[in-house]
Amino acid sequence: MHFLKYLVVWISQNLSIPFWMVGHIHLSVNMYEDLYEILASIGMNLIVAAGFIIDYIETRKSKQDGQNS
Repeated sequence: MHFLKYLVVWISQNLSIPFWMVGHIHLSVNMYEDLYEILASIGMNLIVAAGFIIDYIETRKSKQDGQNS
């Protein structure tokens, strides 16, 4: 479970810009008629969003722990 959480955070921090750049370029060129492409794009954005949320919660928790000690 810890590895999966680490993997999602790593992906969100290192691949969010390429995911969004490719997605925006692709959206401007194609009309997204293929369901597979829509689901892949949604999946990539969900992974990035989940990573940001996990990292935010962990950062907030570590800052609170640092203030309590």
